[in-house]
Amino acid sequence: MKYLHAMLRVHDLAATARFFTEGLGLVETRRIENAQGQFTLVYFAAPANPEAEIELTLNWGSDEDYGSARNFGHLAFEVDDIYALCAHLQKMGITVNRPPRDGRMAFVRTPDRISIELLQKGEALPPAEPWASMPNSGEW
Repeated sequence: MKYLHAMLRVHDLAATARFFTEGLGLVETRRIENAQGQFTLVYFAAPANPEAEIELTLNWGSDEDYGSARNFGHLAFEVDDIYALCAHLQKMGITVNRPPRDGRMAFVRTPDRISIELLQKGEALPPAEPWASMPNSGEW
């Protein structure tokens, strides 16, 4: 058995793709436009882990409420510098919902409200401001 991908339904494909590429540094691996089925599939992977992909699915013209159900928790990514990545995401307009106060873990959401856990690679970084005193914001 081989793990292939996780599929996420989105309404704003461009904004969510930008989050994964410009925000997290993933690369688009392939794109499928299906006019007959009225959908677009876009796959992304981390350069260091290209075999595990995320599939974004855009159902053309759909206004279905994908909601914020808790049956899907989050996607997790190991990062080289959690403080630098959180600062980068903030500059992109992304809210850091659970700041990395412990130098180890943070949570953000994609433009389509998909929860993303960021975990510091290796040992936790020493606590640092503004993160150490930053409160949680919203849900993650």
